[in-house]
Amino acid sequence: MTNIEDVVQLLRFALETKSDQDLKIVEECVKCFKSWVIYAHGAWIDRTIQLDPLRLLTPYILRLLWHAGVFETTADCLTEILGTFSAFFTSEDLAMLVRFLISERAQRLLSSLVEGDFEPDAVAFARLLLAYGDVSIQDLTKEPNSPSVQTIMQEFMQLLACEGWAGADDDICIPALEFWQSYTEYLIDSLFANEDQAEPWMDSARQYVVKILEQCWAKVRMPAEEVYAQWSSDAKGDFKAFRADVEDLLQSSYTLLGTGIFNRLTDLALEALRNHAWLHLEATLFCLNALSESISDEDVVDGTLSTLFGSALFANMMDPTLSIPPKTQQTAVTVITGFTAFFERRTQFLPSMLTFLFNSLRNSALAGVAAKAIYSTCDSCRKSLVSEVDAFLQQYEALLEWRGMEAGSKERVIGAIAAIVQAVSAVQQKSENVAKLIGFVEQDVQACHQSAKNGSVEEAQEQGLCALRCLINVGKALQEPADVAIDLESESASHDIYDTPIWAASQARIVRCLYAVSAALGRNGDVVEASCQVLRTGYKETSPGPFVFSPEITEAFVASSSLDTPRLDYVLDTAGAMLARHIKATLPTVESAAVVFLVHLFHLVAAMSYNPTNEPEITSSCIDLASKYIPYHFHTFLDPRCRDQVANFILFTIRSMMCPETMPRRSAAFFWFQRHEFAMDVQAMVDNIVAQYGPQVTQVIIHKIGGEAARSELETLADPLRKMVFAQPRAKQWISDALFSSAFPSSKVSDGEKRIWLQQVLK
Repeated sequence: MTNIEDVVQLLRFALETKSDQDLKIVEECVKCFKSWVIYAHGAWIDRTIQLDPLRLLTPYILRLLWHAGVFETTADCLTEILGTFSAFFTSEDLAMLVRFLISERAQRLLSSLVEGDFEPDAVAFARLLLAYGDVSIQDLTKEPNSPSVQTIMQEFMQLLACEGWAGADDDICIPALEFWQSYTEYLIDSLFANEDQAEPWMDSARQYVVKILEQCWAKVRMPAEEVYAQWSSDAKGDFKAFRADVEDLLQSSYTLLGTGIFNRLTDLALEALRNHAWLHLEATLFCLNALSESISDEDVVDGTLSTLFGSALFANMMDPTLSIPPKTQQTAVTVITGFTAFFERRTQFLPSMLTFLFNSLRNSALAGVAAKAIYSTCDSCRKSLVSEVDAFLQQYEALLEWRGMEAGSKERVIGAIAAIVQAVSAVQQKSENVAKLIGFVEQDVQACHQSAKNGSVEEAQEQGLCALRCLINVGKALQEPADVAIDLESESASHDIYDTPIWAASQARIVRCLYAVSAALGRNGDVVEASCQVLRTGYKETSPGPFVFSPEITEAFVASSSLDTPRLDYVLDTAGAMLARHIKATLPTVESAAVVFLVHLFHLVAAMSYNPTNEPEITSSCIDLASKYIPYHFHTFLDPRCRDQVANFILFTIRSMMCPETMPRRSAAFFWFQRHEFAMDVQAMVDNIVAQYGPQVTQVIIHKIGGEAARSELETLADPLRKMVFAQPRAKQWISDALFSSAFPSSKVSDGEKRIWLQQVLK
């Protein structure tokens, strides 16, 4: 850096030039200065440069801000240095920059932006202002009475008041919003850091946030449909991202402003509703919905929400004589989902709200969000809606007769009604209601069969999958609510949970639906996976129900699979899930299913010729299922129908640890190195297996660690090795034999290094 003095002298000479004909030289000089400062940043960190010589040039650069010919280049230079190396500037430099930011020239540039003229100099000014703001938030916050601070804060607010749509016309509002998010976060940090005593400047700072939120409310307003339709996909994406950022700011601001901002937005919504200002209403509902997560389950705003939801909001949204934009209706639906907890507390508003939602199902633009809102409402308010379950069933039947409802909406709505049915206390009435729901599903199954018969394959697939997904949603909705404790280790329910005649007919109809769809669509992975999900909906239940199938149902389904079955891994995982539900199996049906699963697993392994590389994913799933037998079902390996195949399977797991694919190796390692206590007869079998195959398994692990495995796999291999050392007294000898065998994969490791490593492992 011995030439820095010469560089500074040369740049100073050029920067002192006053003639317009030398502006190009001045511009290049500014760029050169920026390059030197950025380079100096790294050297300054390494303490290999003094900044004072370069700092002598900063006043010259700052004075160029008043020179129109090189303003953009100068502003960009200062913006980049502020963003990457703000410590370069002295307090005198920043004071000089502030003088420019509040100057008349700055005001003219800002006025251009506000009027929608995003010419280069104006945009460069905005970026410079924001860069200064990012490094000066603390000063801007703590000196509210300073005239220069007040001016600059007004400028920041004006950056969010520019003409044009965010992202489409106005690109400045997006980084401007980021500044206000940082400003708000700083206030929140200060608020929590000084809980005992409020900062004297906090009230004035809050007022800035209130004003900026009002400007954001205006900025998130949707354009007219014809204007929006002309935007590019990038412009639409940027506008959507801006609205999402406003949501974040609103959520942050609630910590500072409390319910005041919520009440203000509600007043704006009611005013827009009275004036039929539909896009203003949409913007307000959007902002209110953003605050729903912050308010959560609090009832502090119930009075305000009662005023809003007790108004003509829902009636207007359904009025065909009012030309309400679809986006406004859509946001009105979304608000319902955000404030489900309110409707759970204030059930008097449910009728008008649900009428609006069911009416919205017939509108293709609203059906998806309306179905989602219906589901969340019925799920949360199920007990309050039990008396209306027949009306819901009639509504759904009418929607099916309309034949215009999309599959996704149908699936959510039938799940919503099932949630209400779950809350019905009378078992007979619940059974009758479930039977009606299954009847609705059977209509889709019949339609699927007919479409397949007519050769309409795509239509048949859509109808069949819709039927299965409806069953999945019904099954999930009929589960005990999440706030009811379930003891998964309890077997107190015994066989009574399955021996329930009142549910037998419904269960038989559900199973027929599964097989009917499978028969119509053939080998289809989506059908297989959906069928598995239907079976699994009842696994967690501890009381009888239509989806609490006897283990024989899962047993038959799993046993019907083969290597050619699509999503076979999901089928095997379903078998494991059923076994996991009965971790202390005492039921003969569970014992029988465990044997059938294991025999089937052995058949699949034999069909792969005991070669894990033939089907790596299926290999992994087979071994994972075998691992589910440990420890509670491991006695199944002693069953006469399984015993003869155990040795072949054990060798298969050892080969899996040696195969090149990662998944089988990990599954096999997990199978081998679980630590559990077994019953005496089972423990004897486990001991024999370990004694016979332990040396082979150990050799595989050691050879993998010795060089055959990737570095990323070492932890996966080390964990089972540690378990073996603690659990198996003969592990030391096995590891030693593997280390010093002639087959050890690396010749670069000396015997001494091997002994040191062995001692460390055995510590």
